[in-house]
Amino acid sequence: MTKQTKEKLRNSRLYNRMKQVTRLTDDYCLDGLIGLVPGGFGDMIAGLFSMVHVYFGLFKLRSIPLTLALLNNMLRDILLGLLPFYVGDLIDFFHKANKKNFRLIDGFVNDDANIVHEVNRKAVQAAIIFFLLIACIFAMLWLLVWIAEKIGTFLFT
Repeated sequence: MTKQTKEKLRNSRLYNRMKQVTRLTDDYCLDGLIGLVPGGFGDMIAGLFSMVHVYFGLFKLRSIPLTLALLNNMLRDILLGLLPFYVGDLIDFFHKANKKNFRLIDGFVNDDANIVHEVNRKAVQAAIIFFLLIACIFAMLWLLVWIAEKIGTFLFT
């Protein structure tokens, strides 16, 4: 990537929006607060904020390994947030997936050899974890619906 391309990426509206999203969700704990919306909806909505990072990695940087790593962090954050009885909500305040994703993107834009090497080394691992996290998220959502049904049956019959 040329120096001019890097500068253009760093000055782009999308890059600045990504910094803003990262600051709001992780520095000001908006991710954790949104995660408090019950039924897993808050965690899914908070996960949507990470899509700006995924979009940037996939369409602006055009890096499949980086995109897999970004998706891995995003899905891990959603899965942890779905843990029942407010355990996931507590974890959400400390996980900081968007900060991790911005660090990876910033490292790629600035040709940080350690970041590039780390992402490339973990590309296969990230792909496997990506599919496992999706399966775990669906299992957790099914479990939450099942628990809600049992509680509702107990309370209302």
